[in-house]
Amino acid sequence: MWWEYVVYFVNATVLAAALRMATPLIFASMGGILSERSGIINIGLEGMMLTGAFMGMLVTFYTANPWVGLIGALLSGGVVGLVHAVATVRYKVDQVVSGTAINIFAGGFTVFMLRTVFDVAGTSPAVERIPTVAVPLLRRIPFIGDILGHQNPVVYLALILVVAVHLFLFHTVWGLRLRAVGEHPRAADTVGINVFRARYLAVIASGALAGLGGAYLSIAHLSRFGDGMTAGRGFIALAAMIFGKWTPFGALGASILFGFADAVQMRLQEVGIPRHFVLMLPYILTMVALAGFIGRATPPKSIGKPYEKE
Repeated sequence: MWWEYVVYFVNATVLAAALRMATPLIFASMGGILSERSGIINIGLEGMMLTGAFMGMLVTFYTANPWVGLIGALLSGGVVGLVHAVATVRYKVDQVVSGTAINIFAGGFTVFMLRTVFDVAGTSPAVERIPTVAVPLLRRIPFIGDILGHQNPVVYLALILVVAVHLFLFHTVWGLRLRAVGEHPRAADTVGINVFRARYLAVIASGALAGLGGAYLSIAHLSRFGDGMTAGRGFIALAAMIFGKWTPFGALGASILFGFADAVQMRLQEVGIPRHFVLMLPYILTMVALAGFIGRATPPKSIGKPYEKE
């Protein structure tokens, strides 16, 4: 019966996997929202995630503490975000070109560092990882407990982050100022808001969050770094941000949708569908989502436009 196929692909096990797959997208899309709400396009999320994944592994390797590695990933992502901010805010470099350069640099940098530090090509040695935890109260809830009751702490951190970013953007004065900078920087400057500082902080925070998303892959989901392990997730996070109309909860829903596609591909391989076709599923869904929604999504009015102070 058809419902048996639905249950096979839509059940608590698949949804729990979807949430795990969505976690790096959630971090990166929240970072993208902060950056683009300030008016700065951040195509470099992929490179920031890749840098965070590598540095999270490297710091964990030397400290044997994945939580310290998570902090290292956050800081390294923030540094790359700072580079993007200096280039786009201070020197008014084309924002897409700057982000593309960061992606290319990160790919080469991580490969070079793998060879330099570990004398290997492709995959780092295994490191300590952040273990999953069981939440007793959640585990007792039927169905929901099977999805949320036994996850990695970083997954819960991602969900908390969504609420925090929403509250920041729509329920604080600082969030209102950030949105004003992205919508009409001249008017924001007129009322005393420091446009440059707001954009610097937003882009640095964007890089830091993307770094956390990358670190989830290398020291929480897995326990090692692999060459190119982000595999386009930074671009999928951008798609989730646009699909979610630059709102935290919208981006969360889109991230889980893309994560679900990632989780379903594993089930599709079990029923005999060719592996290479199945691996395309998340990316096909990304293109379909963008083709259907990008025309109807309205970005911040001053996005991509350098601000010239009079």
